[in-house]
Amino acid sequence: MKNLVKRKLKAGKPSVGTWISVGHPDIAMYLADLGFDWLVCDMEHGPYGTETYHFMAQAMLYKRKNCMPMARIPWNDLIWAKKALDAGATGLVIPRVETAEMAKETVRIMKYPPIGERGAGPRMSAFRDPDYFATANDETLVVVMIETRKGLKNIDKIFSVEEVDACFVGPSDFTLDMGIHRQYANPEFIEALDRIVEAGEEHGVAPGMHCTTGPGPTNINEAIERGFMFCAVDSDVGFLRAAASNALKGIKGWKHIEEVEETEL
Repeated sequence: MKNLVKRKLKAGKPSVGTWISVGHPDIAMYLADLGFDWLVCDMEHGPYGTETYHFMAQAMLYKRKNCMPMARIPWNDLIWAKKALDAGATGLVIPRVETAEMAKETVRIMKYPPIGERGAGPRMSAFRDPDYFATANDETLVVVMIETRKGLKNIDKIFSVEEVDACFVGPSDFTLDMGIHRQYANPEFIEALDRIVEAGEEHGVAPGMHCTTGPGPTNINEAIERGFMFCAVDSDVGFLRAAASNALKGIKGWKHIEEVEETEL
């Protein structure tokens, strides 16, 4: 196994991917073909499980141009972790990690013995990879989500856990926990972002965040300039809605059916 995303982050280079919430292999296949470094399939909030993820990762592995399949599992759980990793995930994003103990549990469920307790049944992840067992522990990307004030308070202890490679900020969840939901220009949120970058630099953990192309501190370019390295830009649903909306707005003389007067019909 050779994780190009992990190597890119270790070299201090930003790595950009996006989020997939629609549970269908075609979505993964088309996005993997565009040039993203990685795709995270969202099994925390997305309406699908590990069986669907297997086919989504399979589509990526078939079509990708060095696009790494990843997943956000619903919780820090061994069963979810091993099923996603066995299906082909090259790394996992673990939600709501708030303590060093939770970070250690993340490592335990993602790594083979003697580091962790992942069972030996890699299926798609080891397909055509005779070196998988020898390389998986070193190459699998461990990403912990910092999305609460408690997680921020314990960030130095979390980032001190060996084998934690990157973190990921969910701005919506984080500001919700802070009592300033979606107030991304709020100085308290911006201060938290700077603290995460500072801790990441100190402990060798790549800071990451879910970004947009709109203005503000969550803008993908502003985030990278601030020091974030593992960055998602928008999502499959966001891209779909934005493109469709722009197409409709560009049609001259067209009105939505609800805007058409009955006398015109």
